[in-house]
Amino acid sequence: MTIDAQTTRPAVFLDRDGTLIEDVGYLDSLTRLLLFPWTIDAIRALNRAGLPLVVVTNQSGVARKYFAEAFVQQTHRALDERLAVGGARVDAYYYCPHHPDGKLPEYAVACDCRKPRPGLIDRAARELNLDPSRSFVVGDKWGDVALARAVGARAVLVRTGTGATAEQRPRPDLAADAVVDNLAAAASWILMRC
Repeated sequence: MTIDAQTTRPAVFLDRDGTLIEDVGYLDSLTRLLLFPWTIDAIRALNRAGLPLVVVTNQSGVARKYFAEAFVQQTHRALDERLAVGGARVDAYYYCPHHPDGKLPEYAVACDCRKPRPGLIDRAARELNLDPSRSFVVGDKWGDVALARAVGARAVLVRTGTGATAEQRPRPDLAADAVVDNLAAAASWILMRC
């Protein structure tokens, strides 16, 4: 993909489960949708800086028949409603419903959108006029860091979700640009570099 830095914008690409919200395993009920206490404030701070915020998330529960794509979309609408109460917003959601071991044949595929592959960010960059090379990826897994590397973005690993465990098991082939406690600390780190 060719990027024109004169017409594109940097963005913040956010993992969902374990980064924006509590990781409860396969989120299959809105009653289990729990925002971290700092999520709204962190998102609002990034909104005020004018950075587009894009959630990129693997949702293999669709391929595994735990829930339908309609539920993923319903979850994102519910998340938007909760953020809006605090004056915060996510600009777009991109998710991968696939998994090679899925139970539904139409979703049981090896795709380019399952993180850490770059398909979700590539699509967001095209559709939203974003420049991944000037952007940030924030997540709680080494796969999120690998995604950042795949698209040339800076990587922030948060210790929420599985991030603290990931930090204790470093990968010799992969390093984050920053390892911070949570999304609020990630937002501060990003804002100091914009």
